[in-house]
Amino acid sequence: MDVDLVVPMKHPRDGKSRLRGAVEADHHPGLVLALAADTLAAVTSAARVRRVLLVAADPAAVADLADLGVEIVAEPPDRTLNAAFRHGEALLRAADPAGVVGALQADLPALRAGDLADAITEAAGARAFVADRQGTGTTLLLSAPGRPLAPRFGVGSARAHAASGAKPLEGVLPTLRSDVDTPEDLAHVRALGVGKHTSELFIRPSPRSAQFRLA
Repeated sequence: MDVDLVVPMKHPRDGKSRLRGAVEADHHPGLVLALAADTLAAVTSAARVRRVLLVAADPAAVADLADLGVEIVAEPPDRTLNAAFRHGEALLRAADPAGVVGALQADLPALRAGDLADAITEAAGARAFVADRQGTGTTLLLSAPGRPLAPRFGVGSARAHAASGAKPLEGVLPTLRSDVDTPEDLAHVRALGVGKHTSELFIRPSPRSAQFRLA
């Protein structure tokens, strides 16, 4: 069964606060956008992904990401991560009440479409989640068909999702488990091999090398 995904995103100037200093301050929003662009490029090319809904704090600030084949909507008045996931879920279920909805983080720049497809296959229609490489956070949560997503993202979300009855997926899935919150995480995904948008930030010699361009 195909999956519809919700991906939340803060304003690029506000996102990934623990990554500040990885690039020059003026270029931090470009880094946040690049991480998201590489994530979404992989997602939209993955087998078994039908729709991708980007729930954005400021849709105008991320409008270029629509070129990757995602739909962009404004976040709800309750500006929390779980509220963004529930808002996206409600919009997707209005079109297909019996569908499978997934919650995916926007900071997976090394993501390979095959890892995402493998996770969906392993879930086999069950409510399931993928823990991050540290085993404490969650990078992907999938609902059962027509059943609530019930997101519990935040500190210790892997344990919270397991306690709520979601099945932990056991596949290796290295690129799906590698989200980016810290400079150490950024070094890890660069070693795995990031997508072109993030990669270009670190290879352009120009002083404007960390400015995001969707090309």
